[in-house]
Amino acid sequence: MVQKHRATNLHYDFRLEWHGTLLSWAVPKGPSLDPSVKRLAMQVEDHPIDYANFEGVIPEGEYGGGTVMVWDKGTWEPEVEDVDAALKKGDLKFTLHGKKLKGSWVLVRTRGYGRSSDRSWLLIKHRDQYVSTRDVTEDARSVLNKRLLADIAREGGGDVAKAASGDPTSKSNAPKRSARPKRAVARAKTRKRAT
Repeated sequence: MVQKHRATNLHYDFRLEWHGTLLSWAVPKGPSLDPSVKRLAMQVEDHPIDYANFEGVIPEGEYGGGTVMVWDKGTWEPEVEDVDAALKKGDLKFTLHGKKLKGSWVLVRTRGYGRSSDRSWLLIKHRDQYVSTRDVTEDARSVLNKRLLADIAREGGGDVAKAASGDPTSKSNAPKRSARPKRAVARAKTRKRAT
């Protein structure tokens, strides 16, 4: 499960359900389907299972204040026999069965810097039939209801402008422009050339 979260900064909360809790990592740039792209994933505190379907606004001033979207949803299965040992070692391989994220992945702990050196991981897509160079984060709508962050903030009484800064400005989310009138196209084609 992945939540797109526009708090102080935009990030994606990557969560795996394990032993009655949600193991959680904050991924600043979001996941990538390209195995050559390694995404920083900062391990954060575990979250309760009932948080998995939360989509809405956390009031400013509270921990994580901002707009939260359920960006992807599905199940996972470990590719290792002992998940706890893999987490302790810092090398967890798993398969995702989500609506947006599928196939084989790995979370690898890195050395990191300073106080959070044991919290720094990399989220990496393994080579399989689901790899792509397409930017999956451009698929910006909630898997629950197709809303953008700005829509969620507007409906939840949040900061719409701040939430909108986490929505892409791509053509797929922009209002449709009307096509140029056919008459103008026809005139452009019939112009005479200067001799």
